[in-house]
Amino acid sequence: MKLRVVCIGKARRGAPEEALVEEYAGRIGRYVPFEIVVASEARGDDAAARREEAERIRAKLRPRDSVVLLDERGEELASPAFAARLAAAERSGGRDLAFVLGGASGFDDSLRAQAAFSLALSRFTLPHLLARVVLVEQLYRALTILRGEPYHK
Repeated sequence: MKLRVVCIGKARRGAPEEALVEEYAGRIGRYVPFEIVVASEARGDDAAARREEAERIRAKLRPRDSVVLLDERGEELASPAFAARLAAAERSGGRDLAFVLGGASGFDDSLRAQAAFSLALSRFTLPHLLARVVLVEQLYRALTILRGEPYHK
């Protein structure tokens, strides 16, 4: 199983959040193939912008990807439950997981319909780069939980 993060936005070289994302991405890469793919943000915050971003995200997805939307309306999971969800996906075989972080105006309904499930990192609204940090840290944590390593304690 490969893990991917597909997000709207841009990298902010030198940002402290970006350094953390890179740190955890490197750690994840020791367990599974992992990459972060960025699609450019659309202008505006209306339905047309959401549709445009959905198309940009779809262009970055692969046929083998099972899409997980990171969305405030999604399911909130504790870290062990998130790890169990990853383990179940790995056991099902054949599909990679693409965790999708959308733009500021949210997701187009067509992308919601394509998702295997939606996950909420928090009910708080998080800055985009901070959401990336939280996501990659939780992916790393889940992988250490599955391997019985002490990081989660």
